[in-house]
Amino acid sequence: MTALGKLVRSTAFWLTLVYLLIFALYAAALLVYFALNTGRLITEQITETVDDVIAELTEQYTIGSWRQLTTIVENRSLRPGSSLYLVTAPSGQAIAGNVGSLAPGVIDKVGWSETVYRRLDERETAEHSALVRVTQLSGGFRLLVGRDLEERARMREVIVAAARGSVALVIVLGLAGGFFVARRVLKRFDAMTETTQRIMAGDLSGRLPVTGIGDELDRLAMNLNDMLERIEALMRGLKEVSDNIAHDLKTPLTRLRNRCEAALRSARSEAEYRDALQDMIEESDGLIRTFDALLMIARAESGHARENMTAFDAAEIVRGVAELYEPLAEEKGLALKIDAPGAAMINGNRELLSQALANLVDNAIKYARPAQAETAAQDGENTAQNGVGAARNGDAAAQMSSPEIVLAVRAEGDRVLLSVADRGPGIAEADRSRVVERFVRLDQSGLEPGSGLGLSLAAAVARLHGGALRLEDNAPGLKVVIALPRNTAA
Repeated sequence: MTALGKLVRSTAFWLTLVYLLIFALYAAALLVYFALNTGRLITEQITETVDDVIAELTEQYTIGSWRQLTTIVENRSLRPGSSLYLVTAPSGQAIAGNVGSLAPGVIDKVGWSETVYRRLDERETAEHSALVRVTQLSGGFRLLVGRDLEERARMREVIVAAARGSVALVIVLGLAGGFFVARRVLKRFDAMTETTQRIMAGDLSGRLPVTGIGDELDRLAMNLNDMLERIEALMRGLKEVSDNIAHDLKTPLTRLRNRCEAALRSARSEAEYRDALQDMIEESDGLIRTFDALLMIARAESGHARENMTAFDAAEIVRGVAELYEPLAEEKGLALKIDAPGAAMINGNRELLSQALANLVDNAIKYARPAQAETAAQDGENTAQNGVGAARNGDAAAQMSSPEIVLAVRAEGDRVLLSVADRGPGIAEADRSRVVERFVRLDQSGLEPGSGLGLSLAAAVARLHGGALRLEDNAPGLKVVIALPRNTAA
């Protein structure tokens, strides 16, 4: 298709033509209305003038005689102008005036009429239009007074010529404007089409052009660009997940296969086979937990979990998770405390939020330092220092005698903050943005069991609820905060 064909077929061009047609019809109607009213005003002026003249001449006829009337009519007929005068005798013969001929029957009809006429001093072929009034006088005489309509005809011609010129100018300017607007809009759409074709070809980094004028096309382009950024992030995450799954799950699967081979090769008794099978079951459970976490993250990021969102008190979740993990914390010599001073209503998915909070508490229990470990580490350090070590050991033991994990919830403005704070090694600020990615595990956590999906799940659940996950320094330790919108209506 040629450039002109694309231009003519564009929506912008046809919309311009529609607006042009509407405007042209409006302009034509306005000019017709103006012409009709102008003609009416001219006609009213003629009738008023003729009525005044007839009244004056009738009065002169009443006061004087038909001779005085004819004298006045003759004198007025000699004046230049568009006025018409005619006096006829009872027999119908013209005795005074400047009218040479009239349409048949006009002089016999009393009242107003529009007729063609010819003046006395003109050729027989000349004809004009006039608006005349015939009056019956006493004695059988008739008086005709009228006004030539050339002025009205000329006014109509002027208006018609103006209308033609105006409509032609509107059409020309409208077509030019239509081509300009259509070309400008089509150029922007072509740029968008080119970008979308590049994106469909696989280049997800392409973005629709934005001119910056803030019109509807700019708003559409910005929304689509946001959508493309989200799609690119999801595709990049999908690739990373695929790579991570292939890398991180290869090790446990290989280990599981090696154990099977070792059991087949070296096991001799039923107990050995049973121990091998038990190890395989534990390894399989770890794989199942990893896949369950991945499915839960996918469910949160897809948005399907929004269908099960209800209003509830976040403090209930905090108390439930704390009750579940309190025995595990006590086994490691940790105190699990709850800080929930009041109700904190939110609207969300109770199951996903509970799982996200449980993951954070599980991580805190894994990496927090129990009291015995802290005291032993401090004792070793003080022994090496040989002097003031005993005093420092006493201070450290007093400070670390009851290490704790604080599980808190509180409402601040339009947000509800769910937090888990521990006294573990913490996470360096440079690693905090990376650690929420899937399968990312820092060096200091390599010895602990897990898949590296806990913080990823918590971040996905926070995004699902329109909130955010923050990692903060607990000085010492780590504080993880899930900030969610508060349900003020509830």
